[in-house]
Parts: sequence; C-alpha cells; structure tokens
Amino acid sequence: MAGVFEALEGAGSSNGQVFILGSLVVTGDAAATAHNILANEALFRLGFLLSVAGVAFHLAWSLLMYQLLKPVNSTIAALAVFVVLICCAMQALTAFFYLAPLLVLQGGHALSGLTAAQTESLAFVFLKLNGAAFQLDLVFFGLWCILTGYLIWRSTFLPRILGALLMIDGVGWTLYVWPPLAVYLFPVIAVASGLAEIPLQLWLIIFGANSKRWHEQAGTAARSSATSTRLHETAV
Repeated sequence: MAGVFEALEGAGSSNGQVFILGSLVVTGDAAATAHNILANEALFRLGFLLSVAGVAFHLAWSLLMYQLLKPVNSTIAALAVFVVLICCAMQALTAFFYLAPLLVLQGGHALSGLTAAQTESLAFVFLKLNGAAFQLDLVFFGLWCILTGYLIWRSTFLPRILGALLMIDGVGWTLYVWPPLAVYLFPVIAVASGLAEIPLQLWLIIFGANSKRWHEQAGTAARSSATSTRLHETAV
C-alpha cells in the first residue's frame, strides 16, 4: 500500500506541478502564459486537481511508512511524520498558488481597475510564488527522505541499500533551500532521486517487507519499551 501511494503521489505531483504547468508557462512572457492558461483551461484545472490529489496521496504514503518503520525507532518515525505534515501543508499552499493565476485572469469586475497587461503580470507573479513554494516543499520532502532513509538503513526487514540511497536523495532535495545551487545541480539531484525513489517504490509494491523480521523487530521494540516503563515506575 505504501508503494502504491508513493506511485500515485509521484504521478499526481509531477504531472500537475511539472509537466502540465510547465507546458503552459512561457518563461519571461506573462502575456503568452496567460493566453496558454485561458486557451487550455480544462488542462490547467486538471493539473490543479492532480496537485491536490498529490497532497492526499502524500499523507497516506507517509502514514503508511510510519506504521511500517516505527518498530525501528518510534521517535524518529514520529519526527518524520511531523516533517511530512509540514511538507504536505507547503504542497497544499503550492496548489493554491497554482490555481490563483486562473482566478486572476478570470477576475472580471473585481479586477476592472487593472489593465490587461497588469492582470497578466499579476497572474505571472502567482506562478512565481507557486514555484517558490514548490521548492520549499522539496526541502521538507528531502528532510523526510533523510529520516526515512535512516530508518530503512536501521531496519532488518528492508534492504539497507534502499535506505542509503534515500538519504542521499534527501540531501539532494534539501539543496533547494538555496534554489540557484539546486538548479545548477539538478541533473545530479534527478539521478539520485531516480536511483532511490523508483527502486524503493518497486520493492515495496513487488516484494514488501520481510514479515518475519518485521515482527521480530517490533517485538524487540515492544519489550524495550516495556522495560523502560518498568524502570521509570521503579525509579518513581
């Protein structure tokens, strides 16, 4: 299930925010971009719906990964969930900025005080905000990848190489905290992403976790927690 939702999130977010929006935006040309959005409104709205769906799929994916990995370290797994909640909030904000240009371009009487050129420029500004929010979303996603990769590395029921690759992938995405550097290194980041996220997705869908080892590690974690509780009660 985690692998399926990872695939759905990737398809939704990439198609909405990258491919569809990228096909409509003309770099540095607000008028041409506005024309493309209005001429392809149905496609533009589809990209928005895919972006919103990506938020829901991301939440489901991350919560399933929490259930899978909490026997390794429940504290770090919970921290990963906290980080991904911030990530999903940024993802939702990105979707809002995605839709804003269409609302501006179709503002009608509400924006009657602006010229056509000013309206197109305002819509273009919202697209730039969309891009900035998306880059910040990638930073938090990178942090989640680092934490989750560490948990996979420490687990006994998933291949450790998947954890190592996911941590490297996460470091790459966190470089978007300084976008010029990330854009310059994007080919490297893209390769790291492909080598980490696609194998993890396929492994989860095809092979899943080693059930016997998962239960063994979960039992060890439960016994350790029970021992800590008894020691605390004794101390009190």
